[in-house]
Amino acid sequence: MSVATDNIPSSIKQKVQTLANAYERLRQEHEQLQLRYSELQQRLSDKEQAVEAISGRYDALNLAQAIKGSSADMHDAKIKVNRIVREIDKCIALLNKKAALEQE
Repeated sequence: MSVATDNIPSSIKQKVQTLANAYERLRQEHEQLQLRYSELQQRLSDKEQAVEAISGRYDALNLAQAIKGSSADMHDAKIKVNRIVREIDKCIALLNKKAALEQE
């Protein structure tokens, strides 16, 4: 029995040392993971800001395209209206000629 009791303290000492080593290793790993987490959080924040900026630019581009498209449509509409007005003017001129001929 004497051998077993002498062996217990060294066994406990060895187990405590193993636990201390494991704790230190896990503590270091935890610190590394916390740093990595902080880096990833920063990258995520940067990406979210980039997405917001791009989204704003996209909205501005869509608005510009809508304005550009409508101004081209307005130009075409003005051309058509001008053609119609010229045709109406021609018709009025012809009616005026006919009315002047009939009065003579």
